[in-house]
Amino acid sequence: MSLYVYTTEQSNKWDEIVRSFKSHDVYYLSGYVKAFQVHGDGQPLLFYYEGKDIRGINVVMQRDIAEDTYFGDKISRGTFFDFITPYGYGGWLIEGEGNKEPLFEEYEQWCRTHNVVSEFVRYHPVLNNAEMSKPFYDVIALGKTIAMDLSSPDIIFQNLTSQNRNKFRKAQKSGINIYRGHYPEIYKIFKEIYNQTMDSDHAKAYYYFGDEFYESIINDLSDEAQIFWAELDGKIIAASIMIAANGYMNYHLSGSLREYQNLAPTNLLIYKAAIWGSLNGYKSLHLGGGVGSKEDSLYLFKSGFNRNDTKQFSIGKKIYLNDVYDDLVSMKNCDVAVNYFPQYRA
Repeated sequence: MSLYVYTTEQSNKWDEIVRSFKSHDVYYLSGYVKAFQVHGDGQPLLFYYEGKDIRGINVVMQRDIAEDTYFGDKISRGTFFDFITPYGYGGWLIEGEGNKEPLFEEYEQWCRTHNVVSEFVRYHPVLNNAEMSKPFYDVIALGKTIAMDLSSPDIIFQNLTSQNRNKFRKAQKSGINIYRGHYPEIYKIFKEIYNQTMDSDHAKAYYYFGDEFYESIINDLSDEAQIFWAELDGKIIAASIMIAANGYMNYHLSGSLREYQNLAPTNLLIYKAAIWGSLNGYKSLHLGGGVGSKEDSLYLFKSGFNRNDTKQFSIGKKIYLNDVYDDLVSMKNCDVAVNYFPQYRA
């Protein structure tokens, strides 16, 4: 029974291990996490466990707690860390019928030995891997997400709400066409549209990504990422980054010009992306859920693409160093009622 840890400097071995798992998705690949390392989310690590009749992988971003602005002058760098799932979804993927306890015991021991205070997990709704971590994490079911069944173009169409069908028909009648590609110039145009969308939504600074982030997607996800865009009279009016691996497509980042939103370009874009995915052997297109797992306007928009099914989104919480965790919460004078984890980052 052994636990191995890999960094992105060992990306070939990292991806070889991930791709050996039947149910892996793009979020587990080294090329995906590299962009978020550039973005400042921490150091990506792949944990790989091999045991008797069981094996598992987990991808995390390791964050130095001293780099939090509040703790910068209170804790020395390299002293305490915490883990979080990379942007999107993750959590342990486990294969085999063996006993899971040794896996989690060895992983927990590694975390404690290396001063990992806590871990926050966003489980993958389509892979439904939250069940794999019970009862070793505090697993909490939150809201629902939407995934399109790409079994066939007919099934895609049947699962659409009638209102959504009308919207993308309207987009087509307006003269909107959908294209796709993966090259530097289209990412520059995407960034402009996406940032305008973030401005309109009054998004937090975190959701603005720099040039190096997009360069990483271009270079490190050259086989897994592409942009679908909507064009009207030669002008790009909406665009979305789609990422995919192992039969699973994911609606990653998206933006549209506000003055054209009444023409529903994104509705047509997602539909056309789903058709492309179906014709190219993909099983699902995961759209995600609402903001903060709420059934808000964003959730209602996404639900129009599959009126017959939803996926459960769950999170996981784990404290490895209880005394340190309590000290950090006390240092920051956190309100114990705050529904945020870890509380010292609230």
